[in-house]
Amino acid sequence: MQPDRHYLAAKLQDARIKLLLVGCGGNGAQILMGLASLDTALRAISSRSLDVTVVDDDTVSEANLGRQPFYRCDLGASKARTLVERINLAHGLDWKAVHGRAPDSVDVQAFDLLITCVDTAAARRAIGVALTSEPDPFRSRKPPIYWMDLGNRATDGQFLIGCPKRSDKDDPRRLPTVLEHFPELADDTITEDDAPSCSVAEALEKQSLFVNRVVASHALALLFDLLGRGSIGHAGGFINLSTGQVVPMPLPRQLEGEKSDG
Repeated sequence: MQPDRHYLAAKLQDARIKLLLVGCGGNGAQILMGLASLDTALRAISSRSLDVTVVDDDTVSEANLGRQPFYRCDLGASKARTLVERINLAHGLDWKAVHGRAPDSVDVQAFDLLITCVDTAAARRAIGVALTSEPDPFRSRKPPIYWMDLGNRATDGQFLIGCPKRSDKDDPRRLPTVLEHFPELADDTITEDDAPSCSVAEALEKQSLFVNRVVASHALALLFDLLGRGSIGHAGGFINLSTGQVVPMPLPRQLEGEKSDG
């Protein structure tokens, strides 16, 4: 018997997908560069394309050089604007950059797909609250159909794609979100270390040089299977560079062959 699969939501079968990327630091910058390649692939094999908005309130520092795709000439510039301008120029796109912090600077309910590459549980909780808040009564809004989250430590990381609840009636085929998979993220008493590094050497003490690229590459491969091939056989995975292990996160049990309608 073939393993269960999750099929792309019908609403995204033939569309320009509105995608919000929150954070373009270690994981986010690698994801953004890969999204440009994903957009090219989608245009070649389907009628879909990506309409990307990037939000990040950080600027390029000395410590970012090496692990993130920035150069010395970018120091002091907005991370989001720098990378989006570079991609638009190289690929002829019209993607957007917001120098700010989500969810305050952008309506997270105005997108089809949300990708979060944030450093803290508090940032994820704020996104989760915004996704479940009541929308503007004068506009028809629902949470994004998909929410992919990436995170990492020094030599390991994880990526997970889920489907925020879009109605009071739950669908057993719905993929749980990161906040449902890891309920400990709701604990606001846990101390978090989000202090910035001051140098490249100090940054490398906190995170392996290529951990972000590895985690982002696996997440992008999953996105390509979902958006480009139409289905996925797992919801994410855990990656450990020290041991070389990759452990997939299984899908919730569902009937083989059933398709999600989003």
